[in-house]
Amino acid sequence: MESHLDCAAEAVKALSNALDKFEAAQESIAALCAYYGSNKWRQDYADDEAGLLPKNLKRGVLSEDGIWNVLTDCRELEERLSKLAHSMTGTSICEP
Repeated sequence: MESHLDCAAEAVKALSNALDKFEAAQESIAALCAYYGSNKWRQDYADDEAGLLPKNLKRGVLSEDGIWNVLTDCRELEERLSKLAHSMTGTSICEP
């Protein structure tokens, strides 16, 4: 039982820390969602293609897959968290 306690305590702490980071990133996720496919993104993409942006500029947001992959991963994580929360409701968590 001691190893179960250690395992559970570690997992709860790690998930809590990860959720803190995920919650803090919601503004960034919303900004990416609004930017992706917008006129601003299209203009930035066209400017990059025309060589108008600095060569040393990071371009992850201009790769169509970069933002798409993060937003898709985010949606999948939201579904996974929802299913996990639903499965935990009243069945897997004991009342102390």
